[in-house]
Amino acid sequence: MLLKVAYFILALIAFGPATAQEDQAIRIGLLRFGTVAWEIDTIRHHGLGRRHGIAVTPVEFASNEAAKVALQTGAVDMIVTDWPWVARQRGEGAAFSFMPYSKAVGTLMIPHASAIRNLADLKGRRIGVAGGPLDKSWLLLRAHAQKELGVDLAEVAEPVFGAPPLLNEELARGRIDAVLTYWHYAARLEANGAKSLLTVADMIRRLGINGDVPMLGYAFREEWAEDKGASLQGFIAASREAKALLAGSKEEWIRLAPQIGSDDPAVLGAIQAGFRAGIPDRWSAPERQAAGNLYAILVEIGGDKLVGRAKILDAKTFWPPVSY
Repeated sequence: MLLKVAYFILALIAFGPATAQEDQAIRIGLLRFGTVAWEIDTIRHHGLGRRHGIAVTPVEFASNEAAKVALQTGAVDMIVTDWPWVARQRGEGAAFSFMPYSKAVGTLMIPHASAIRNLADLKGRRIGVAGGPLDKSWLLLRAHAQKELGVDLAEVAEPVFGAPPLLNEELARGRIDAVLTYWHYAARLEANGAKSLLTVADMIRRLGINGDVPMLGYAFREEWAEDKGASLQGFIAASREAKALLAGSKEEWIRLAPQIGSDDPAVLGAIQAGFRAGIPDRWSAPERQAAGNLYAILVEIGGDKLVGRAKILDAKTFWPPVSY
């Protein structure tokens, strides 16, 4: 009997810490070369997770869609996506929620010597669009043109949908006249001489939406967040520390250069500036209201293909305890 008790105690010693560590683990789905990977790498490299009592486990995927499927099936605990996707899932009965990651989304870039000066000059032009016809930045650009010019850019211009690296190359070769792309690809273009015509933040403001609206954030199941509240708070603290490091340290970006795919100081500097500008500094009632107003515009222009049955933004789309 004593021997059995001894074995039991040894088993508790051997397996107890591993179980506790497993309980505190957060599996985060990400793209290997995406911006989220830089933040997660920084958390892990500096031991920020351990400092806040969690273990961050990255799970790599080949595409955003694969990451979404992994979240839906429970293969990961969190991914970074946009809150309109979370709102649509809630409309379809899936209780996901969102907390901000970045307010940096995209920019409409043109060559340095381009004759394009304003929105009206996009008529008849070939516009590269990172993503597809339902890309949120493209929908916002169309809504902005409809409000300012009374035209739909999908009809008076030629959108060219594709992957960001390909579109950057097409712009450099003069095969497209402008490109609406993700902020970190816009930073690469800027470092090589291209210039910004409009940012997505510009479009949102010109649509009458007051307040910065972080479009991208960490999405997770409500049930998981309620069960792992302490771990979630630990992750939020680690994330904020990582953002502070990335905002203030050039050395961090030099360290991340192999992941970024460039050691060009101009590119790294532009990416750091874009990352810093995207760090959410406010996420309170006015910003959440602004998100609701923006969602109404997206519903109008994107329709069922974008939002499904979620015609009104569910307040629980945004995780209540998170604010800035």
